[in-house]
Amino acid sequence: MTSSLSLNATDTHVLDVDPLIDDPRTRIVVCCGSGGVGKTTTAAALGLRAAERGRKVVVLTIDPARRLAQSMGIDSLDNTPRRVKGIDDTAGGELHAMMLDMKRTFDEIVEAHADGQRAEAILGNPFYQSLSAGFAGTQEYMAMEKLGQLRAQDEWDLIVVDTPPSRSALDFLDAPKRLGSFLDGKLIRVLMAPAKVGGRAGMKFLNVGMSMMTGALGKLLGGQLLRDVQTFVAAMDTMFGGFRTRADATYKLLQAPGTAFLVVAAPERDALREAAYFVERLAAEDMPLAGLVLNRVHGSGAAQLSAERALAAAENLDERGIVDQGGGNVELRTSPEAGSPAPARDTPDEHAQTPDKTPHNTPATTPAPDSQAAGTPAGATTDDAPADHATTDRTATDQLTAGLLRLHAERMQLLAREQRTRDRFAALHPEVAVTEVGALPGDVHDLAGLRSIGDRLAAGADPAGAA
Repeated sequence: MTSSLSLNATDTHVLDVDPLIDDPRTRIVVCCGSGGVGKTTTAAALGLRAAERGRKVVVLTIDPARRLAQSMGIDSLDNTPRRVKGIDDTAGGELHAMMLDMKRTFDEIVEAHADGQRAEAILGNPFYQSLSAGFAGTQEYMAMEKLGQLRAQDEWDLIVVDTPPSRSALDFLDAPKRLGSFLDGKLIRVLMAPAKVGGRAGMKFLNVGMSMMTGALGKLLGGQLLRDVQTFVAAMDTMFGGFRTRADATYKLLQAPGTAFLVVAAPERDALREAAYFVERLAAEDMPLAGLVLNRVHGSGAAQLSAERALAAAENLDERGIVDQGGGNVELRTSPEAGSPAPARDTPDEHAQTPDKTPHNTPATTPAPDSQAAGTPAGATTDDAPADHATTDRTATDQLTAGLLRLHAERMQLLAREQRTRDRFAALHPEVAVTEVGALPGDVHDLAGLRSIGDRLAAGADPAGAA
């Protein structure tokens, strides 16, 4: 499905970014996609553009490479939003940035929903420490938790989320349900049973009903780990329902009209295949898709010269360089067999024999060539060196030109592959609005670079001339 917030009524194919981020009804923009396609840069560029257009924005990143902090001129990011300096705030906007601290977010949840003694017991539990630091799906779940916290504060006009660099872009949607299912699962309920029953009845249940279960788990997990899990479960008993409730609330928030998903992809087969899968999943989950950001699209300022013509021209230059045409004229003027100057081209044939009829000790009666008259040794001409230099220069120029033509041919072939890939995606999903971002010649490392990306995001559909 396509969000009405992002599209012009007259054009359902080109994604117009500015109306999306300007609309006060848009409160959350989620940038998602497979790894390495530029989600973090896209999220930061969108946040900067929205802030400089007058909105109070916070960008939440889960990128451990800290590129967002560096590009925004911040020494480091943490779990607390930090204001970005140096933006154009004449429109009244603000830009804040933060990087998810997965464990700290989990700790904050425990501290907020458990009394002091129980919170201390949970935070110090070895199983909790392992769960909060590296359990599969915990990072994605905590990103959802933090998003819910930021939205509940109602402090920002717009929240831009950079989803985790997961193996699959779908993990961000699956994590709340997966972690909620774990916390509500049969194993957890079994381990919670003694604490729920309590007293002697509880001990009797534990001794009779769970003896075989705990014995098997003790062998599988180790007795100490099992005790840590049971202690953790007993301490977290009152919080499990809260985890599931908040996960459901955040999931509904993602389905709300004020949320817009942007799928980010590179114009490559694998990335667009993942993007297509994500588009289909968002539609199945009734999530509001704004459109596709096709990132790092290549262009050319000489697209009228096809790859075929460029290669043909390069081959012609190579073939011309096989024969030294300039040197051939020199050889005609000099006869190595005779060791003497060859006749001029306009000398009649009968005069060509004159040197052979003249004795060696008698001065020649025919005029000497200009070169000999000037004192140049026999067998040499004054234009030998210039001819050699001209030939060398022309050969080098031909080689350079042929190389440039081949580079252009490679670029045009790349453009053709990217276009075929885009066409396949468009054929499968003609309803998805697309904006194309031309590739930059280098990495983005400051606000100026993010601003340039934002301009390209808004420009939308013409990457011509991009690097």
